[in-house]
Amino acid sequence: MRLTNDFFGRDVLEVAPELIGKVLVRKFENGNTIRFTINETEAYRGEEDLACHASKGRTPRTEVMYRQGGLIYVYFIYGMYWMLNFTTGPGNHPQAVLIRGTKEINGPGRIGRALGLDKTFYGEDLSTSLRLWVEENSTSATSEHTIIAKPRIGINYAGNFWAKKPWRFLAP
Repeated sequence: MRLTNDFFGRDVLEVAPELIGKVLVRKFENGNTIRFTINETEAYRGEEDLACHASKGRTPRTEVMYRQGGLIYVYFIYGMYWMLNFTTGPGNHPQAVLIRGTKEINGPGRIGRALGLDKTFYGEDLSTSLRLWVEENSTSATSEHTIIAKPRIGINYAGNFWAKKPWRFLAP
């Protein structure tokens, strides 16, 4: 069963850990479909979070984060990787979850590459997309997963307070 916008419409600190164990589904134009089980996420929460892209306010890059939860937020880094994020929460409070890892692929850049992401995914609605969505895992319940919270990775620029927030969630 596909997750709805109601799932993503909650606070990022609720959504991010609950995505652990869910299934990321990508359907390609040729009809091929791949499924990955999410096992690592990272939360970014509002303009006050100095690690969040929205900490500098509303820009063309962050516009989608100011909309309702359940939209795809992709951005390009290092000239080679599209990073996959999902917006969360209500409109006008920018929040997003970075998909950092799956059981099948370690690393957010590799995930973006395997999914064939590009800028056309920006702002796409997960509840209606024909290309990318998230489903409940029919083989195991999320409650069966032990979820560990750790500090986020690669955000030292945000300062010690924000870098130490235990907003990275993973299943060992």
